[in-house]
Amino acid sequence: MGWARRMIGVSVAIPMAGCSRSPSINVLGAYFPDWLFCIVAGVVLAIVVYIVLQRLQYADRLGPAAVLYPAFVTFFALVVWLIFFQH
Repeated sequence: MGWARRMIGVSVAIPMAGCSRSPSINVLGAYFPDWLFCIVAGVVLAIVVYIVLQRLQYADRLGPAAVLYPAFVTFFALVVWLIFFQH
């Protein structure tokens, strides 16, 4: 019975280790989650890529825009998170 209780305790304690710190940033007294800033940065960087590709007249040669630009947003958001918010 003691072994089963220990296993239950360990299985409950391991997921709780992720609750140690809230991933948020204080902006003028209000706390915003990190992922919000990453998504905003991803959208801004995807818009920059869109403008550059349009000026180079290269956007038509790539895949469908409905797939390409959300993939750019996702990629840039994850890269921003890895660079700035990974502790």
